Amino acid sequence: MLAPHRNPIHAEFGEILCHHEHPGGQYLLRVMAPACAAVAEPGQFAHIRVTPERPMRRPLSLLRAAPGEGWVEFLYKVVGEGTALLAGRQPGDFLDLLGPIGRPFQPHPEHPRQLLVGGGVGIPPILFLAERIREREEGTPVVFMGSELPFPFLTTPSALPVPGLPEETDLALQWMEDLGIASRLASRVPRPGVHRGLVTELARDWLAAQHPDHLREVEIFACGPHPMLAAVAELAREFGVPCQVSLEEFMACGVGGCAGCAVPVNTPEGPAMKRVCVDGPVFEAREVFGP
Repeated sequence: MLAPHRNPIHAEFGEILCHHEHPGGQYLLRVMAPACAAVAEPGQFAHIRVTPERPMRRPLSLLRAAPGEGWVEFLYKVVGEGTALLAGRQPGDFLDLLGPIGRPFQPHPEHPRQLLVGGGVGIPPILFLAERIREREEGTPVVFMGSELPFPFLTTPSALPVPGLPEETDLALQWMEDLGIASRLASRVPRPGVHRGLVTELARDWLAAQHPDHLREVEIFACGPHPMLAAVAELAREFGVPCQVSLEEFMACGVGGCAGCAVPVNTPEGPAMKRVCVDGPVFEAREVFGP
C-alpha cells in the first residue's frame, strides 16, 4: 500500500497570470501560488473557488508547478456552471486556492521504466509526473495519451522510437519531445500520426514488446475515466507489473471532512471506504480493482 500523505494544505489568493482557451472548451490556467508550488507533487490537485460569490470549490489536477517562480498550472475542460464561471476569469483576477491536496504518484527506484497513461482530463497529472521523473532522473518514462478532443499542446512527429508501435504512429507532444521523453497519442477521431483507437491499445502493444528482463522493471501510472483505469489495471495484472491509478470523483469539501468522495477499496484488513481527496487520489490499482 502506498504511504499516507498528509502534508499541510496551503490557502492562497493567487493572481491569474495566464488563461488561454483551446478547442473543445479546454482552458490552460496559470496562477501565482508560491506556497502550493513549493511542495506540489504529480497526482495532487488544488481546490479552487471559481468566483468570490460561489463558495463551492472545484478540484483541478495540477499540470505543472514551478517552485522557483511560484506558479502552478492547470488544464481543465468546461463541463458545468462552475467551470464555465472559471473560464470567464481574466489575467489579473485573483483566485482563492487550497492546495496541494492528496496523495501523489510515488515512483519506485526498483521500477525505473515507467509507463504513463492519461485519458481526457486525466492527462495533466501524467504530464506533470513525466516532467518530474525526468528532472529527478528517476527513470525512463514513456507517455501515452488519449483524447477525443484536439490536444491543447504543440505536437510534432517524434524522433524517439517506441517499441511495439508502427512507424506511422509518430505524433508526439513537443513538450515531452524536448525533454527526451517518448510520447504517443491515441484518439477515435482520425488524425495523422495518431493511433486510431484507445490509449490502452498503445499500452498493451508497448508492454507486449518488452523483453522479460525489462518488463520486471516496469511500473504503470494512470489517470483518466474509470473504464480506462479498469482496463489499465487489467493490463497490469496480465503482464504482472505494479500499477498506480489516480481516481476522479465529485468532491464537496476536498479536504477529507465530508467524506462525500469516499470509494470502496481493498485493504489488508478487508474492504474499506477511502476518501479520494486525502486518502487518494492516487491508489494502487489492486486496492481499487482487485488483485
